[in-house]
Parts: sequence; C-alpha cells; structure tokens
Amino acid sequence: MSLTASSPAEIAGTIAGQRLTVGVEEEFLLLDPGTWRNAPVADAARDALAPQVRELTRVEFRRSMMEMVTPVCSSLPQLRAHLAANRSAAAAAAHAAGARLVAVAATPVAEPDRTVEDTPRFHAISRHYGPIAHDPALCGCHIHVGVPDPQVAVQVCNHLRPWLPVVQAMTANSVFHAAADTHHASWRSIQLERWPSLGPSPFLTSVAHYERTVAELVGSGVMLDDSMVLWWARPSRRYPTVEVRVADVCPAAGDTVLVAGLVRALVATVLDDIAAGRPAVRPPEHLLRAAHWNAAHQGLGGTLMDLRGRRAVPAWDMVDLLTETAGPALRRHGDEAVVALELARLRTEGTGADRQRRAGDLPAAMRMLAGLTTG
Repeated sequence: MSLTASSPAEIAGTIAGQRLTVGVEEEFLLLDPGTWRNAPVADAARDALAPQVRELTRVEFRRSMMEMVTPVCSSLPQLRAHLAANRSAAAAAAHAAGARLVAVAATPVAEPDRTVEDTPRFHAISRHYGPIAHDPALCGCHIHVGVPDPQVAVQVCNHLRPWLPVVQAMTANSVFHAAADTHHASWRSIQLERWPSLGPSPFLTSVAHYERTVAELVGSGVMLDDSMVLWWARPSRRYPTVEVRVADVCPAAGDTVLVAGLVRALVATVLDDIAAGRPAVRPPEHLLRAAHWNAAHQGLGGTLMDLRGRRAVPAWDMVDLLTETAGPALRRHGDEAVVALELARLRTEGTGADRQRRAGDLPAAMRMLAGLTTG
C-alpha cells in the first residue's frame, strides 16, 4: 500500500455512483462419499481439471480442500455463470479423484490426514501456530469488491463492521463437528476463534495506521507475517479491492450470488457515506465480538445485534434493514431483482445450517449439500 495525496472523502467522491466490480473465492471440502470423512486428494483433483480451469484454482492449506476463484465480474448474472462453471468443473475433478465436492464450511466427521500442502509458507504456518494450524479443515467464501484506492479501502472496512454479523448469519453453513450437531449455525466461525489474528477488523484511520498496526502485530508474534491479516474485512494485499471474509462457503451458487450482491451494494453504500463525510458507526469492541459470536451461534434463527442501537432484534429485521440500507446501490447496479429473488428463497429454505438440520441426519445432510454444490 502507498499513501495518496487526496483525502478519502475526495477519492470516494470519484468512485461513488460507479458500478463496482465483484469477484469471489470459494473453498470446498473433498469428502469420501462412503464415510463423509475428509479425503486428502486435492492434488489429484487439481490435476484432473482442464488446463484453462486449473488457472482458476489455488493450492489450499489442507489436502482435503479445493478453492475456486471467479474472474472479475461486472454483473451478478456473469458472476453466477462463473460460479456454476467453477463448481461443475471442480465437482467432476473431485469425482475423478474418488471424492465428492461439498460446499460445507467445517469438517463434518473427521480429518484423518491433517498434514498441510508441501509449500515453505504452509510449513512455516504449521510450525508457528502448532495444533491450531492442524484443526479440522474449514471453508469460507471471500468476496472482493473493487475499491482502487487503499486509503478508501481502509475507511470502507470501518463502515462495514456493524453489518458483517448479519452477513455471517445469512451464510451460516457448518452445523456438524465430529459427526455431531454442534448446536451452532456456523461452527467454522467458532473454530476460527482459536486463530489470534482473525475476527473483526480494528478501527483504523489511515493506511499508515493499518501498516503500523500490522507491523505491531507481526512484532508481537500474533501474526507470522503481514500476510496473516485474517480480519473479517480487509484491504486486499493482492488486488485493488476490499475483501470480505466473514461468510461460510454457501451451499448453492445462488446463495453466493445473494451475499456477493449484498456485499457489493454495502460497499457502494458506505462509499457514498465516506464521500458525504458521514462517520462510521463505532460499536464497542466487546459488543462487536459478541454480535459475531451470536450470529455464528444462531444464524437467522434467533436475534442479531443492531450495533447502531446496541440492542438485540429479530434476525430477519436486521436482514431487512441491511437490504433497505443497500437498496439504492442495489438498484444502481441492476441487482435489486436478483437479490430479492434469492432473498425470498433464503427466507423460505433457510440458511445452509437450517437445511442441514432439516435433512434429518449427517449422511443425508452431506448428500443434500453435495447436490446443492453443483445445482
């Protein structure tokens, strides 16, 4: 990152009103279709991909995981097409390797092989964090929204903080651990709390403040290096984007389209706020963390925190408030109808966690998710 001469409000004013780009990284588990244990066949699955598709995958930390990345997209229909193609290709490659590709966010049964992929970086992480790095594999959905200036990206992350527990609740899709219901909607979120550099992003005033904070955390030993910024929202190190990392991997491509559309609209909305000089809501850190824990625990089945009013409200009231707040940006991007359709389906079918529990038992839930993964 480098400092810019103009103020964030001036820069945001040049971005506000534009159509923002969006891209998605989805992580999937490779599961044995007989036992639903994790299958360490990622290398074979990647080798089974066509060369042009292999460019859209990444080597993940664990050998039972497969990540697929969309190109930069300008519209939600374009994004949906890329998500569907990625999922179809990855599922076929997983089948060729003797596994099922499943969009589930936490290891449901067990991971007998917890070795990391053989790269110097992954081995360094393994040594530094020890058993934490060898917890059962987890899968997220990371949404990138184009924000070309790093000063503005830092401010966007500040403004997003009160809304991210709602996104977390909407995408909760990890009920099972060790073959039992955890009584949490997003076990992934709970398990990730063991990582010391993960959670809500701190409130930062500038790029210089960001860089100083990261350097202090690296110096403390909490972060191995500056690539270990694992906050729920962060300025991307690799792309001119804000990256929102709070979501569980979603069961179906339509669920991912929904959350990507809402996140893009939220970013566009807060850009308007920054340009107008409206300050970010700054809830106390203990309440922000409590809101995230509650979202992971209940999903959309109970209450969520309205962090502006510092009170608990019915979860769907917060979803409606988020959608209403982002409404002008949804319309500006041409996303209102798509988001409304997917939101109506979410209201009827429930989150991934709800769908897993409704399936009856773990094998039925995994078969259901494997089907939803590719539509």
